[in-house]
Amino acid sequence: MSKTFRPYEPNQDFLMPASMREWLPSDHLAYFISDLVDHLDLSVIMERYAGEERGYPPYHPAMMVKILLYAYCTGVVSSRKIAKRLCEDIAFRVLAANNTPDFRTVSDFRKDHLKALAGLFLQVLKLCQKAGLVKLGHVALDGTKIKANASRHKAMSYKRMKEEETRLEAEVAVLMKKAEAVDEEDDHRYGKDRRGDELPKELAFRESRLKKIREAKEALEGEARREAEVAALANKKHTGVPDDKAQRNFTDPESHIMPAPGGKHFIQAYNAQAAVDSAHQVIVAAEVTNKPADRGQSEPMMEVVKANTGKLPRQMSADAGYFSSDAVKNLTARGIDVYMPPDKMDHRLSLPPAPRGRIPEGLSVVDRMRRKLRTKKGKERYGLRKELPEPVFGQIKQARGFRQFLLRGNGKVSGEWKLICTGHNLLTLFGAH
Repeated sequence: MSKTFRPYEPNQDFLMPASMREWLPSDHLAYFISDLVDHLDLSVIMERYAGEERGYPPYHPAMMVKILLYAYCTGVVSSRKIAKRLCEDIAFRVLAANNTPDFRTVSDFRKDHLKALAGLFLQVLKLCQKAGLVKLGHVALDGTKIKANASRHKAMSYKRMKEEETRLEAEVAVLMKKAEAVDEEDDHRYGKDRRGDELPKELAFRESRLKKIREAKEALEGEARREAEVAALANKKHTGVPDDKAQRNFTDPESHIMPAPGGKHFIQAYNAQAAVDSAHQVIVAAEVTNKPADRGQSEPMMEVVKANTGKLPRQMSADAGYFSSDAVKNLTARGIDVYMPPDKMDHRLSLPPAPRGRIPEGLSVVDRMRRKLRTKKGKERYGLRKELPEPVFGQIKQARGFRQFLLRGNGKVSGEWKLICTGHNLLTLFGAH
């Protein structure tokens, strides 16, 4: 007796029109994002198409936004991979209503509307606030190094630039003399009517490389002059000349060589900053800097938190890399209870309890903070720093696999980072709805 199986007819045509609303469970993330985007303000994106009648009609911007937001939520950020999913993945097909824009269309839409797409971070954050997911009782700040779309081997130090400029100038001069000699010989042999303005490949390569080095060298010198001007205003010494070790990358000049997470090797990277609210791990501020150090970022990031949410947090924590006496004084003066150690803290060692009694008058900001972090409340509040940004970065880098920016330049990378953080907040909102 043969076994009976359920019907299986791969070539069976649908007898009734299929509804894509039946392709996925009703509580699927794709439907959540589709419904949410329908209520977002996409007017900035839509305005770009006003009065445009040339060529074939473009794909609907709302559909493209839904595809991109779902892609960033699920860790699919490459335009080629998104295009592949639009053909093979049911959730992507549902969001696109079976449209299949190619990878170039997806890539161009992201680049053309990057500023507006980054602006969706604020709209989604406001929705998180309305849903009660943002309390601003405690906000923890941290940064993570994310690889730039450039190799560190394409960077050159200022010292090497000077050496290479001198060497290449000499080589170009020698090649130019050779070219002139060949021209004279050809003129004598064939006459002066021959066109001889084609550069030999060897000379063309050296001239183009010399041009790149000069441009990079001038950029470093410009940065050094600006830093000297700032130092002069602050009555600090600065030569106005780049340090010999100062580097510039030829592929993405705005990225810098930075220590990778863990500090065991170096990468060409950007420093991605995130301020995370303690209530539900919602990112309330997301910015990017090309400075390897976190020092100097705490005050600007708290300003961004206020601009995004309408108020400052009651408490904030950050690691020792952010500490400066001025930052602590300024943030405290604005009503924020600050937990920021002046010394790198080894979390494997327990700190001794704080001395009993009143805090002595005249205690420095550094000693006052050391004492504060040894209290029971101080240890508890500072401990939130490891419970908030670090898991968020882990979800972004490990769970969703985002470890390298696709775009180049600080402005574009900043927009891309906001898209990544928008995806994180959307998932938090989805989990709470």
